Amino acid sequence: MENRSSMAKWEGKVTTTLTKASANEIWPLFIDFFNFHKWFPNLSTCYGVHGLNGDVGATRYCAGFALPNNDGSIEQVSWSKERLVAVDTNQMSMSYEMVDCNVGFKSYLSTIKIVPTGAKGCVVEWSFEVDPVEGLTYEFLVQKYQNGLDQATKKMEDALVQKQDL
Repeated sequence: MENRSSMAKWEGKVTTTLTKASANEIWPLFIDFFNFHKWFPNLSTCYGVHGLNGDVGATRYCAGFALPNNDGSIEQVSWSKERLVAVDTNQMSMSYEMVDCNVGFKSYLSTIKIVPTGAKGCVVEWSFEVDPVEGLTYEFLVQKYQNGLDQATKKMEDALVQKQDL
């Protein structure tokens, strides 16, 4: 098996299955590109700095998430500027790139896709491609993405279920 740290790029995909929220209900929450802090754990702020929310070219600033330093400590608030580079509303897919950050990501591209699984369910796929990140392992990064996706989609699903119960 190839050592992930020697790969030119780290590529990964995490998924989660929702059973109480449809793809049509979840998609608008993801394409609300400037407000992802409402759902993503430890993301204290997210707002638009360029363009129209949900349109290709829109750029957001996100802060508050944390990746540990090499020694495991967390020294500073992490931030990134991310630009939406593709949106396919019919396929419920969006891709964005990180254009600046303080977390060591270089050449970062991420795609989120919502796949319907019936009238009241969907699978959310989050894939990424990034140059290896100094001080992190590929496995750690994949687990961080899985945890973030699981927590964000649970929060989304819970909010939608609660709204339906009103």
